Formats: sequence, C-alpha cells, structure tokens
Amino acid sequence: MRMVACDLDGTIVRPDGSISARTVAALTACEQAGVQVVFVTGRPARWIAPVAEATGHRGVVVCANGAVVYDLRSQRVLATRALSPDAVLDVADAVRRALPGGAFAVETLAGFRREPEYVPRRPLDDVPVGPLSTLIADEPVVVKLLYRVQDGVADVMLAAARRALDGLAEPVHSDSGGCLLEISAAGVSKASTLAQIATRVRLGPQDVVAFGDMPNDVPMLRWAGLGYAVADGHPEALAAADRIAPACAEDGVAQVLEQLLTAAATRPGA
Repeated sequence: MRMVACDLDGTIVRPDGSISARTVAALTACEQAGVQVVFVTGRPARWIAPVAEATGHRGVVVCANGAVVYDLRSQRVLATRALSPDAVLDVADAVRRALPGGAFAVETLAGFRREPEYVPRRPLDDVPVGPLSTLIADEPVVVKLLYRVQDGVADVMLAAARRALDGLAEPVHSDSGGCLLEISAAGVSKASTLAQIATRVRLGPQDVVAFGDMPNDVPMLRWAGLGYAVADGHPEALAAADRIAPACAEDGVAQVLEQLLTAAATRPGA
C-alpha cells in the first residue's frame, strides 16, 4: 500500500457531515507511514474546505468525479477535464429524449448555474438561471452536468442514461435515494484521473487501495489493486469491490487502514 484513494460522502463523511476522530487518525497514520492519501469525490472543489479542516489534509483532491484536480495546500486547480459547450448540448438532447421531464444544472469552475425548472437541494442565491444554451453561452469550464427528474429514481435514471450516452459522456449517480444524474465528459471518471495522478508519482494500480460506496466509485474500485466498498454501499459498488469494509458509521475505512498499517509494520523487512 503506497497510496490510499478515498471517497468522501458515505465512505468517511457521515450523513451529518462529520468525520470521526478515528478516521482522521487512521488517515494521518497513513501519511506518517509514507502512504499518500488522495481524496476522490463527486464534490466540486468549492465544497472541499470543510473536509480539509476536519482532517488536516493538505494534499491533492480529485473533485467532480474526476473532472478537477485540486491542490489543498496552494488552494488552486491543477487540472480540468471539462465538457465542451457542444458536448453539453449534445448530452442534454440525448438525456432529454431518454428521460423527459427533468431539468439541467451545470457545475463550472466559476460556480453553479441552473435552468429555471431545476430545483436545488438547498437554497442558492445569486446563481445564474436560464436556458441551458444561455448558461453556457460564455463558454465556461463545465466540469459536471447535472440532471434532476423530481419524481425519478436514481438507479432507473442511470440505466437509461448509460444507454443514451454510450460513448458520448459518462453518467453516474452518488445517491440511491435521490433523483439526480451527474454527467462528465467521455472518458472522465474517478479512476481515469486517479490513474494519471498515480502515474506521475510512478505508482500503478497494484500500489493503490481504494474505498467507495456508490456507482461513481465503481471504476476506481475496479482499477485499484485493492478496492473496498463500505458495507452499507450501493450494490454496484459492493459487486465491483475486492473486499467489503464495515459501514461508514462503524469507521469502516479506519478499521481497514489500521489493519493494513499493522500488517505492513509487522512484515519481515519492514
């Protein structure tokens, strides 16, 4: 184990937004042992500060399901893998045909924008609102396209979007109980961006242990040499993982890391 790649929400971040002291200690112990920790999340970079404050982590974070690489120490974006304006409109047309009745929002490096019919989960003031073509008229860096169908079912929506967007874009979801699709540019995933980061420090999949809980974690769990899904995760994540960790509420990631660090420390020649 030379790198730990860890999802946030539902994996180490509990529903109330907290991260346990045990989890923080386990992540810190990894770094002290020379194991690089990389958070890999669907969150935009603007939502990372609370996690950095809670964990003390100052490394690289993969945000927006692989579309953004963000450096916590310098607080700047290192790389983006964006959807072009033409791709945004092509994706939107395909999704609306497959799943009518919803509305789009776009996550850009500059912030959030939405169609009038898109109902955000929390009140958002002073965000651009208008037709999708207008929202991208200034050619912003679109890192994620969001599509919400108010009465939709996430798994059903995802299955339809996968058929409609095959080869065009990468749809996922990160909440089984929600009705929201998250769509990235073709070829963009947590796994593909994590692989780039690992390669830069001369690591391969065999050096990486990954943790996740949702369909957006599946490519990463499959790519890593050792992939763990938390026990209360989505069935797709559980099926993709090599092993199952205890649930998030039971500090499952911390339990596994403690065991892996202990095993490494007691290995002959360690």
